[in-house]
Amino acid sequence: MSENNVVELRQYKLKPGQRNVLIELFEREFIESQEALGMEIIGTFRDAGDPDRFVWLRGFPDMESRAKLLAAFYGGPVWKAHREVANATMLDSDNVLLLRPAWHGSDLPGGGIRAPVGAPEIPRGVVTVTICYLEQPAPESFIQDFRRATPSMFGGSSGARFLAAFVTESSPNTFPALPVREGENMFAYFSHFGDPSSVRVLRLPPDLECSLAKPVETLRLLPTPRSRLNA
Repeated sequence: MSENNVVELRQYKLKPGQRNVLIELFEREFIESQEALGMEIIGTFRDAGDPDRFVWLRGFPDMESRAKLLAAFYGGPVWKAHREVANATMLDSDNVLLLRPAWHGSDLPGGGIRAPVGAPEIPRGVVTVTICYLEQPAPESFIQDFRRATPSMFGGSSGARFLAAFVTESSPNTFPALPVREGENMFAYFSHFGDPSSVRVLRLPPDLECSLAKPVETLRLLPTPRSRLNA
């Protein structure tokens, strides 16, 4: 896979009882068909706090290739064959954050083994996403202070492993047919908890937390059977 310099964090609000329908379809039809074009389906998840929310991560080399690859997929035969069934499960698919790595090497780990189609559910850990809202694009001082704080935030008694950190990708949306959230400034970090019972909010140091525009938002995500990002 290419390096993912742009990542979409996509949160879909689904009709009641439709999440498993979409996951089965997605894992059967929409993973390999997108990756064959050059995108990476980094992870697919059930939101542990909302039974009707499906969350997934899609990576691209850059914004220019994002436009070309999305046009190829959504104009191609696989999406056209299955879009009616997929769209019928959804109430809202516009909650999308465009992100880029906060520093070189802070993107999500690539590769890994993906389970085959039809793989049974396997108990796994929990991936959390902590979204910090800022008044302005994340300054370098904020990023460096976060990096210095990570040893005390992760590992040891926290039960958490640091995975990645991102900031808002502020470039114009290169594929307007798929809306994204615009006009927001975010710093988001991903963590992994091997024991679901140990999941907790990893608080920022007070000097960073007091600089936020509003309280942090934390997603607790359960990997689906074929998620590449899992335990």
